[in-house]
Amino acid sequence: MAMTMKPVHIVGGGLAGSEAAWQIASAGVPVILHEMRPVRGTDAHKTDSLAELVCSNSFRSDDAESNAVGLLHAEMRLAGSLIMASADAHQVPAGGALAVDRDGFAEAVTARIQAHPLIEIAREEVTGLPPADWDQAIVATGPLTAPSLAAAIAEATGADALAFFDAIAPIVHFDSIDMNVCWFQSRYDKVGPGGTGKDYINCPMDKDQYLAFVQALNDGAKTEFKEWEGTPYFDGCLPIEIMAERGVETLRHGPMKPMGLTNAHNPSVKAYAVVQLRQDNALGTLYNMVGFQTKLKHGEQTRILRMIPGLGNAEFARLGGLHRNTYLNSPTLLGPDLQLKVRPGLRFAGQITGCEGYVESAAIGLLAGRFAAAERLGRAAGLPPVTTAFGALLNHITGGHIVSEDEPGKRSFQPMNVNFGLFPPLAPGTKLKPDDFGGRFRGKDKSVARKKAMAARALADCRAWLALPGASIPAAEAAE
Repeated sequence: MAMTMKPVHIVGGGLAGSEAAWQIASAGVPVILHEMRPVRGTDAHKTDSLAELVCSNSFRSDDAESNAVGLLHAEMRLAGSLIMASADAHQVPAGGALAVDRDGFAEAVTARIQAHPLIEIAREEVTGLPPADWDQAIVATGPLTAPSLAAAIAEATGADALAFFDAIAPIVHFDSIDMNVCWFQSRYDKVGPGGTGKDYINCPMDKDQYLAFVQALNDGAKTEFKEWEGTPYFDGCLPIEIMAERGVETLRHGPMKPMGLTNAHNPSVKAYAVVQLRQDNALGTLYNMVGFQTKLKHGEQTRILRMIPGLGNAEFARLGGLHRNTYLNSPTLLGPDLQLKVRPGLRFAGQITGCEGYVESAAIGLLAGRFAAAERLGRAAGLPPVTTAFGALLNHITGGHIVSEDEPGKRSFQPMNVNFGLFPPLAPGTKLKPDDFGGRFRGKDKSVARKKAMAARALADCRAWLALPGASIPAAEAAE
């Protein structure tokens, strides 16, 4: 039956495309995987292997109990992931992280794909959107999408469909912000559409704090653009360190201006500068730092941003950056099962959808593959629960992000690594167990316990979604 069934076409043989192909073929549906290398190379790839790792060889933390990416590893293993099986088979020592021999890993993925009887690899460049007779197709071309295909996607989906440079401001977990120092207020108490007049978190600085912060920005180590990226600065989206270089007062008259704001904790003292954070997701668990896109190295970002009053113990869901990253305005363009709204049957997967990281890219490929296979087989493609890492990441991409009401028309969706800020909070009354910490139960311990409870809930719900044994294991105990 499989050989007479129409194949699902996949464009792109990276992590997402390879995983999607494996999931589809594992469901008994034939696949044609289109990979342009070696017919056309890229500026970053060095080999013709599928799933080549072009940057780090690390899949980050493998801790499935209290780390969101480790939890995603575990869920992918439950779902029969080729990427995770190949990574596990080619692991190299890296402490608590899952790092791999990059050549051995890519060669293993390539060999498994080549050996599968239901997968055909077509070494050719697809220069436009998949033709109409490819009624089930997945575009998984990643951040280095060929210009001709990127142009075709932009033409089909609208001028603002694709971002070619990713200007990212850091995002902070709300519960790590000190609200004894910060306060909620919109500038001039403005109540915009959907607003309350208290839509921003404000972090005040006096003059000495501001000058020390600007000096730290000037002195901080920055990352450099790769030669093929160019230098995509434009005045509407300058990195904070570039603004600091232009003069000591520049930031105070830009994203850190104090006008229209009154410190709720000390109304008589006027702040010299103010850093504002704006709600970033519908759950209200994440806040982005307004106007704080940056090319500072990650270690420097953490150190310098914690100089800001109220952010001394900040936990970052993601740090800032500015780099080449072709990605869709997915919440607007894609449905909940990753189909392009204007063309049913055409799905997108991987980094082009607006996720960050090897594991996240492969996970979205896994989901797209399962959805496409189910549709081909005439089955319902059930979405993963939002309580799982799969569901939390998918929800961020396709609908969990909110659009800023005070900047109509401005593209605000940004790629994101998986993190616990994307998950719904635990149910009221969920019991957190202090015995994991030798009887102690202080702030940081409670945060770890909360993550463990969320991870336990996620794995139980993922097993149920996949109809695996153990699905009935309760995710958490009741009554805190």
